[in-house]
Amino acid sequence: MANSTNDMRYAKNVLETIGNTPLVKLNKVTEGIKATVLAKVETFNPGGSVKDRIGVKMIEDAIRTGKLNPGGTIVENTSGNTGVGLALVAAIMGFKAIFTMPDKMSKEKIRLLKSLGSEVITCPTAVPPDSPESYYSIAKRIVETTPNSVLANQYFNDLNPQAHYETTGPEIWEATAGRVDYFVGGLGTGGTISGVGRFLKEKKPEVKIIGVDPEGSILKEYFYTEKIGEAHPYLVEGIGEDMIPGTCHFQYIDEMITVGDKESFRMARRLSREEGLIVGGSSGSAVHAAIEVAKTLDDDKVVVVLLPDTGERYLSKFHSDEWMRENRMFDAKLLTVADLLKAKSSALPPLVFVKVDDTIHTALDFMKSYNVSQLPVRGERDWVGHVAEGNLMDLVLASKIAGDEPVEKAMGNPFPSLALDAHYADALKLLAEKNPAVLVKDGDAVVGILTKYDLVEFMLTKLD
Repeated sequence: MANSTNDMRYAKNVLETIGNTPLVKLNKVTEGIKATVLAKVETFNPGGSVKDRIGVKMIEDAIRTGKLNPGGTIVENTSGNTGVGLALVAAIMGFKAIFTMPDKMSKEKIRLLKSLGSEVITCPTAVPPDSPESYYSIAKRIVETTPNSVLANQYFNDLNPQAHYETTGPEIWEATAGRVDYFVGGLGTGGTISGVGRFLKEKKPEVKIIGVDPEGSILKEYFYTEKIGEAHPYLVEGIGEDMIPGTCHFQYIDEMITVGDKESFRMARRLSREEGLIVGGSSGSAVHAAIEVAKTLDDDKVVVVLLPDTGERYLSKFHSDEWMRENRMFDAKLLTVADLLKAKSSALPPLVFVKVDDTIHTALDFMKSYNVSQLPVRGERDWVGHVAEGNLMDLVLASKIAGDEPVEKAMGNPFPSLALDAHYADALKLLAEKNPAVLVKDGDAVVGILTKYDLVEFMLTKLD
């Protein structure tokens, strides 16, 4: 921060606000764990991610060494966050910026880069790294055909881990007063964990560095076998690789843990709801792994886990209930009746019912029109029963009731009810007890109905 003659304190530009991010203790998601788990919250950087740290260092070096001159172009293949860090540098220093990205990345990341004045080229995700169509190859071709341009080259630029050796590692050491015992972080380029790991091990050789890799990435297998396996698709962004980055220094890593998409996204959502930390999926991966590590530790141990980026870049993805349902990522243990109601087909009104003095003919017409087999019955002040299609037809066919008689003469017991915030298991239990449906209440008002069909459809299409 700069000081004026009037003792005002301010940053000369936004790049001076990078770094010195806080450590925040995790409480609810670590309930029952003895060790202290601290999150290094990189969302406090101006670009919202840990990658701001490397953007400045790589471009300052390119300028110093004459690789990039005024009016030039910064080019990079990125999953989004490094692009944002570089785009901030480009905006402040007056450079153009072109980024290539895999097409699986969130719309928010693409829009954010464009809002910073950058050009974005999306490339196929499901191609090998050496394919001419890969985002690596296309970035290289752009540099080859663009005068006065430079490839930031985060995957093979040693200034990537160096930035974390000089900033992130020392910040963690100072904030924990040297008490850090474990550092947990995801691997993408490997720059963060390599730089932090190197610094912390120089200060405290016994510190353990734990790398986190998504299911489908090749990095964990390479760490243990030094063999390059076959990559498979996964949804979490920003970590995992289908090639071995030159910036990943495995000698500073003690252990690797694999975390799947479901665990990553569910934990990221919990961090938002329970800790007030709106973070990305790779943060969910890291915290899930950190908790697994912390479960085995005593109360005198300190675990630091790095949260790389903000969840605001994934609002259309796993922070969306609809996206989670569509991708079968929900955890049944966390589901409520409200979630089940939202998942119902929108083709029907939330609640179809008959009044106690409506006729049998009216009830059957409703059932036919809305393709339902039972209806709740509403009295003057309360829900007094239900009618079922099969029962009504049997009574009419047996001439035990006429079509113009009120449904009151043929109704069964009222459906049980549950509040919107009731647990998924409560609905499952009631519907398994031969109740054909359950009324859903918001306070005293009935706002919807769940049938056995609704629950079965949800279980088959939205859950594991």
